[in-house]
Amino acid sequence: MKTSLFWTGIAGLTGVVLGALGAHQLKDFLMTRGTTSIWETAVFYHLIHSVAAFSIALFSQAKPLVEPKWITRAGTLWLIGISLFSGSLYVLALGSPKWLGPVTPLGGLFLLAGWSQVLIGACNTKAVK
Repeated sequence: MKTSLFWTGIAGLTGVVLGALGAHQLKDFLMTRGTTSIWETAVFYHLIHSVAAFSIALFSQAKPLVEPKWITRAGTLWLIGISLFSGSLYVLALGSPKWLGPVTPLGGLFLLAGWSQVLIGACNTKAVK
């Protein structure tokens, strides 16, 4: 629990910081490069999945409706997905080499894999007592 909350806290904190950075400090730079929408997409997915991972961390402490292994896997996959998907978009928006582009869909696959764990857990749940 502590580890998952720690990492979701880091994810949420960095999402807000990077969102503010893009809206203020980097605004002119991103507009000049034409990469503002890339940065905004990165922040959007970063924050949405930070909240989802935070919910999973809290949910795992309540009376489980889904086996804990499924929700733990989902949270882990989302955190990896945030790092790869949003992380690659951030560095691409700042002007990194274009060869980093394929990392973005790989991160997206991790985000999707996390959601698939939620679905599989929901389908495989027996009555938890």
